[in-house]
Amino acid sequence: MIRGSCLCGSIRYRTDEVVGPLGHCHCQMCGAAFSSVVAADQTTFRWEEGRELLSTFESSPGKWRWFCSRCGSQLISTRGSAADASPDSVLLRAGCIDSGYETPGVAHCWVESKARWHEITDELPQFERGFPGSPPGVEEP
Repeated sequence: MIRGSCLCGSIRYRTDEVVGPLGHCHCQMCGAAFSSVVAADQTTFRWEEGRELLSTFESSPGKWRWFCSRCGSQLISTRGSAADASPDSVLLRAGCIDSGYETPGVAHCWVESKARWHEITDELPQFERGFPGSPPGVEEP
């Protein structure tokens, strides 16, 4: 079981498994030089505490980013027609994973839009757009 929480600990989630590898996303929408993400099984993903403190933002059509309204941590992103609907996909922000997942990243994605001041210095594969082999909807920012 994978468990995660926001920085202040007010919101907690769990999921039984991931459905893809961990990747380092360099798209500008992630709001950092890169954000390490891993797709979770959306059928087993559950908010355990603090759901009432969640805020969402639709960063592109059908792509929802979920934040803690207290500390601002971005916990997950989902794809679907609305933030409260059953998502087609769930991406966990690896920085908010507390336990149950310790597999290192396998690639860099959306490298075409990475921060100009950031240099990728490891030997992992780099993909200009998307992340090959991702579940449907995950490969788009």
